[in-house]
Amino acid sequence: MSRELVHARVVESLSRLRMRSIAERLDALLSEAARTEPTYLDFLDKMLCEEIGSKQRKRVAMGIQIAHFPAIKTLEDFDFKFQPSIDQKLVRELATGRFIAEAENVLVFGPPGVGKTHLAIALGRAAVEAGHSVLFTSATALLAALSKAEAEGQLAEKLLLYTKPKLLVVDELGYLPFERQSAHLFFQLVARRYEKSSTMITINQAQYSESHRGFEPHSADRRR
Repeated sequence: MSRELVHARVVESLSRLRMRSIAERLDALLSEAARTEPTYLDFLDKMLCEEIGSKQRKRVAMGIQIAHFPAIKTLEDFDFKFQPSIDQKLVRELATGRFIAEAENVLVFGPPGVGKTHLAIALGRAAVEAGHSVLFTSATALLAALSKAEAEGQLAEKLLLYTKPKLLVVDELGYLPFERQSAHLFFQLVARRYEKSSTMITINQAQYSESHRGFEPHSADRRR
């Protein structure tokens, strides 16, 4: 069989196996192999690493898109020197995602300007990279969606949407007053997720103390 026919069959086989990255880069990989003369095992290893890396990048990109992060933020971008009060060791521990595996909850609690939203997005992104499903929402959008769903008789479906992710990030809880019905809807969601999945909440310390008297998120671990 000619080299051209073998090449075409290999590309077709790779495509059928959904190993599209190798199929697209086969010529480049073969040219590199001709120069470096790796063993068969080394060449196979390189091809598989290429495919796994490609799938990982695509999975992360899709996870970030589904999460609806409002901006691109990473822990590498965060200036811990500017905010020395933040426990960097604890933040790094949270970035490992162990709290998600144990279905623990996290409060990011502090005054305005300390980078709570940045940390929440960065930790959410780290969770996506670790293979967890994540959804990011502001408290305002969350409560509006739940209230609308309740009015339309679709609360169960909406609660299911917010219950599914392994990590739900609720940003800026302290920026709006907590009415009784809003608190009821919020706690329905918290109760459904409790000890099953993780919830991370950022809270504005100053506004929380003034507008949420009597409201205490007992289910959340107080981790700054």
